[in-house]
Order: sequence, then C-alpha cells, then structure tokens
Amino acid sequence: MNGAGAAGGAVRVVVADDQDLVRAGLRVLLENDPLITVVGEAADGRAALAAVRELRPDVVLMDLRMPGMGGLDATAALRADERLAGTRVLILTTFDDDEDILAAVGLGAAGYLLKDAPSEELRRAVRTAAAGGNLLSPPIARRVMEHLARAPRPPEPDPRLAALTERELAVLVRVGHGDTNEEIAAVLHISPATARTYVSRVLAKLHARDRTALAVLAHRSGLVGPDGPAH
Repeated sequence: MNGAGAAGGAVRVVVADDQDLVRAGLRVLLENDPLITVVGEAADGRAALAAVRELRPDVVLMDLRMPGMGGLDATAALRADERLAGTRVLILTTFDDDEDILAAVGLGAAGYLLKDAPSEELRRAVRTAAAGGNLLSPPIARRVMEHLARAPRPPEPDPRLAALTERELAVLVRVGHGDTNEEIAAVLHISPATARTYVSRVLAKLHARDRTALAVLAHRSGLVGPDGPAH
C-alpha cells in the first residue's frame, strides 16, 4: 500500500465516476468509515490516471463506463505502470456483463462491485483491497467461479507450481480464496509480515503480476473450488 494506509492510518482513495452526484455520494459513504479518506476525484479514465500518479492512493474506485477513456482501459494503463503498482483498483459499476467482469479480473482489478451493493460491503471492499486482498460481490464471484469451472483443466499441473514449497502452496491456496495477508497469517499461524513475504515469493516464483493473477491460477489449477479451497 501507499501513504497513510501503508502506515496503518486511513486508507487513501481516489473516486473515478463521470457523474458528480455519484462521486459526492460515494465520498460520503466511504468517509463514514474513519479508516477511509477520499483524497481525490476524477470524471474519466485519463483524469483518474493523472490523479493516481499525483496522489498515489491505496485504492482507486473506478467506474466502468466513462466518456473518453473508460474504467477498463484506465485499469489496463494503471496496471501496466510499475510505478503505480501500490494502487489497487476496485471496479464499481451498474453493469454486470460477463465479458466486462472477466476483463476486469484479467487486468488485475482487486474487486468488482455493482453500484447497488450495500454501503458496508463497499467500505469492506476498499479496506480489503488496501490490505492486499481481493473481493467480488457474491453474485459477481459466482459468475467468475462458474466461468473458471467451465474452463478446461490443463492435462498436467501447471509446471510453475513445482517451484513452490509446501508452505508457499498453502499461501497460494489462501490467496485463491481471497484472503488478505492478515487472514492468511491467522489461518497458517504465522505473522502478517511473514505472510506478506510468502506472497511476494509466490508472485516472484510464478512470475505473476499481482494477487488476482495468483487467484486465477489457483482456481485454474484446481487448488480452489467454487466453494473455497479444494484441500
């Protein structure tokens, strides 16, 4: 994480949406949580990228449909910039098209929520993303898992998995389940700092871009089923 969020203070958020009233409403909803502060706003994808580059927030809440550069293109540009790797992207939209959902997950978005999600779910998603976890609203998660379940399994296990130790494999399973570093630490009886170190090792060994890529790999490899870890 960046800034105050990384130091244990408030999670710093940029809100990107083309409607002024929506941005104002999201600011109020988010800042009802004393651990979240909105540090910037943007009305389109290009403005969102500029705000992230200037402010280095922990999370950017990204609308999917915006004039000019939309949320998916902005997410792709953000994820392609290694200098902005510390900012997590949460997609927030009224659209629940399967192609958009899968595209957002494939681009490394930390979460995908619909705008009718309860306010506490939104705040929880922001906190989870800032803590290094991934969160999809329940109906979205089901559709992603259904898609992964339909995808053909590789005839042989991903050869990259052979490079992982038993503990690193356990960490990968927990990442696939969507756990934060703190949750991984609790389940595996290690410190959050150690969990963070293990996640970094797994990312490096599997040449994965981010935790979302790890989660997809865990599901496609059969390590995690639709209802959670397979073992």
